Amino acid sequence: MRNTHVWKHTTANGEKREVRAEKFGKRWRVQAKAKSDPAWTYYDEPLMEDLIELRDVLFRKYQRKHLSYEDLAAVEKMITDRGGSWEEAKPEDASDSD
Repeated sequence: MRNTHVWKHTTANGEKREVRAEKFGKRWRVQAKAKSDPAWTYYDEPLMEDLIELRDVLFRKYQRKHLSYEDLAAVEKMITDRGGSWEEAKPEDASDSD
């Protein structure tokens, strides 16, 4: 069964970028395309910012019971294995809650 998650964001230079993450079997496949790109870019090692955003997307789905914890844990492990952390991803958001 395919498990696909899609999100869009605007890059630092103002260009729209779409990212797709798909789980097939036990492997995650991440691809991205900026509006000006002619074709999709497939990542063997996804960008850390894409993994962190994927984790956020999956966490929201997990909270609504639309996703298993195993999928969320697998992405969290991918992030920590590469030396990253999703808690530190958006420190400016933490100061807004004061």
